[in-house]
Amino acid sequence: MDRTIERLTYTVTDAARMLGISRNLAYDLIKQGRLPAIRISDKRLIVPKAALLKLLASWGIEPRAGEAGPVSGTNSGGDGPEQGGQ
Repeated sequence: MDRTIERLTYTVTDAARMLGISRNLAYDLIKQGRLPAIRISDKRLIVPKAALLKLLASWGIEPRAGEAGPVSGTNSGGDGPEQGGQ
């Protein structure tokens, strides 16, 4: 039986790719409080899918079915030190 687990959070890099912005800009938006993120450790931030979709909706962007799913080329192990605005 093939079960697909839907991701509820994204790395900052994945969220940036989904938004079509650079990783550094994503960190800047997080620092400004414009992109919601959760710090889960000293060096790791995650972006909740629900917050990302809400942000897109506030910009007038409604993702089509399947668009807010996995990002190709994702690094499921994280993107290294997530210290914001490196």
